[in-house]
Amino acid sequence: MARLAADRARVDTRLEALFAGRSAPAPRLEAAMRHGVLVGGKRLRPVLVYSAGRALGAADDALDAPAMALELIHAYSLVHDDLPAMDDDELRRGQPTVHKAFDEATAILAGDALQTLAFEVLARAAHPRLSTLMLTLAVAAGRDGMAGGQALDLAAVGGYPDVDALATMHGHKTGALIRAAVRLGGLVAVAEDDPRIAALEAYARAIGLAFQIHDDVLDVTGDTATLGKASGADAAHDKPTYPALLGLEGARSRARELVEQAITALAPLGSEGVPLVGLARYMIERDH
Repeated sequence: MARLAADRARVDTRLEALFAGRSAPAPRLEAAMRHGVLVGGKRLRPVLVYSAGRALGAADDALDAPAMALELIHAYSLVHDDLPAMDDDELRRGQPTVHKAFDEATAILAGDALQTLAFEVLARAAHPRLSTLMLTLAVAAGRDGMAGGQALDLAAVGGYPDVDALATMHGHKTGALIRAAVRLGGLVAVAEDDPRIAALEAYARAIGLAFQIHDDVLDVTGDTATLGKASGADAAHDKPTYPALLGLEGARSRARELVEQAITALAPLGSEGVPLVGLARYMIERDH
């Protein structure tokens, strides 16, 4: 997808500019932050910001700040998730995780600094709905969103939750930032009460869960070279997953059902929602 590649390149260029030419007071921290956010990645969350915003009429320049802010939050979460006290991973995107490339204390600080940089980037954006954009990002990242989901994930290790409990956990851990992506993009263009915002959020709820189910499948079927991280990590950490509960084919089928639900939710956007349809399908067809 040419647009997908262009949006990835766009957000990468702008993220790199956040670190270019700086006289950093703590160079090692700066290097760890760069490692955490600039060593690659799918950039699906910023791509969703751009795609949702364009579907409602926003200009790319106005979408840059929320796209960057969301990716910075995602990057911070990965830095912390990889720590020994959390998921204890040594590889991320084919590179050593931040705590392996530097040390645990620096990784903690790098994650903290990436999180606050996200809000700094968004706060510098001039927008009439800036407070709503800030609130959207804060809620998605915090106790009612991603951080709460990670807490549920840690509590579930070694347990036997059912499919509904697993969906609730992933709806916070993974889904919150995906919902925030389309909401941020939409809010750049239109007011919160525009019915298309609700359509985008319904779309995001479905693709967020489909994305996580597909990740669970890839953890079983992929290899380390393809995934850029250790395969089989969920089983090794005794984590509950969709393939464990539904079987591989059952999990794949559920992901496909959710993608169709997402596409149906886009009906109020008409032809403007076509790029989002393509993204929904891509998210469960990707192999990395």
